Amino acid sequence: MSDFKLLINGRLVPGDSTMPVLNPATDQPVAECPRGSEAQINAAVAAAKAAFPAWSRTTVEERRAALLKLAAALEARSDEFAELLTQEQGKPLAEAKGEITFTLMFIRAFAEMDLKPQVIEETANARIEAHRRPLGVVACIIPWNFPVLLAAGKFSPALLAGNTLVIKPAATTPLTTLKLGELFQQFFPAGVVNIVTDANDLGNVLTKHPDVRKVSFTGSTATGKKVMASAADTIKRVTLELGGNDAAIVLGDVDPAKTAPALFGAAFWNCGQVCLAVKRLYVHESIYDQMCEELAKLADASIVGNGMEEGVQIGPLQNRAQFEKVKALLAETKAKGGVIAGGQVPDGAGYFIRPTIVRDVKEGDRIVDEEQFGPILPVIKYSDPEDALNRANASYYGLGGSVWGRDDTQTASLAARMEAGTVWINKHLEIAPNVPFGGAKQSGLGVEFAKQGLEEFTQLQVINASRAA
Repeated sequence: MSDFKLLINGRLVPGDSTMPVLNPATDQPVAECPRGSEAQINAAVAAAKAAFPAWSRTTVEERRAALLKLAAALEARSDEFAELLTQEQGKPLAEAKGEITFTLMFIRAFAEMDLKPQVIEETANARIEAHRRPLGVVACIIPWNFPVLLAAGKFSPALLAGNTLVIKPAATTPLTTLKLGELFQQFFPAGVVNIVTDANDLGNVLTKHPDVRKVSFTGSTATGKKVMASAADTIKRVTLELGGNDAAIVLGDVDPAKTAPALFGAAFWNCGQVCLAVKRLYVHESIYDQMCEELAKLADASIVGNGMEEGVQIGPLQNRAQFEKVKALLAETKAKGGVIAGGQVPDGAGYFIRPTIVRDVKEGDRIVDEEQFGPILPVIKYSDPEDALNRANASYYGLGGSVWGRDDTQTASLAARMEAGTVWINKHLEIAPNVPFGGAKQSGLGVEFAKQGLEEFTQLQVINASRAA
């Protein structure tokens, strides 16, 4: 495996120490990775701060050109990045290639956006304009489930807006991000983008650093609360994309055989390690048994294994900590009964759990109340759609949700009253760079993607001018 380096002030440098990165399918090292230190995080922030004045004075056209060159270089090495992504993250190679494809789409979509001033009022004697100015140094903290795509969703708008960056990848999936550093070094001035790894021990250094003006964080709600608290002393801007326990409500007029594959895919994509995945499935009593049967058939037929092997549909959990957490939740669920498919933890190396369907569960069961972030789907029976909506909303999470049915009026009414930042009708998990994305309740703060997401990386400045007498 090739050498990996941190990116600090335009130079690819070793870490002050090293750490192994494990392949979750084999529990064996993929590579020895540089591990950054507090001194290196501080050096990265200092480099970003020093680079900000010049970078912020560049034009949007210049920043756009640099992002497009980055995308072209990544596209030329897409197979290399996808294979590395599968080895460190675990997802099937086809899904890894899909992540790289979506990454390219996001970079290019943001590169085409603009930040033109808005004229609020213009009269013979006055002109009022709203401008979007860059903030300064932005800390981008990336999770381990989609390490390339979610990084691009942060660095693309942040750079286009004229900010400089310190990117901290997840400790268990740093390699593809470090490889991106080689591309950043080619197309961006020294200090504009810096990448420093850690072993989950330097996040607070970034989030409390007085020279960091904004933190863009994707991760758990528990960690998001810590990020928000540590940013408070310096009133940093924060964007938090946090956990979800997304509910899907399936009405009684759908065909279970036709709908089950879409629901299954929305629940088990990336081994269920998706913040927006279906994690609670409410099914009307009239089709409940049939839906459970269809989902169980799909689970039993799934091909689970090493993502580098041909035909594998579901890979391992990404890391041992998540594996142990989901195993404990699975053991508790199995003890109460109701597992109708999957539930096996294969012997041997790797963090594998077969996709699991659980029926006859309800609120109060941990598998319903908590975000499992793994390959387990609870299927919950209901009689009244209004009751299902109330139960779906009875959560401190509010990231996404969906409603499935043939009656457009009914599905629209339920969707409008679902307490979530994104609600789909007859689909789930569809995101795009031109569609705003943000959570309700404790699932997040702020907006990502689209023009609204771009503006999150800016300071609004109003110029209110009168003409001289």
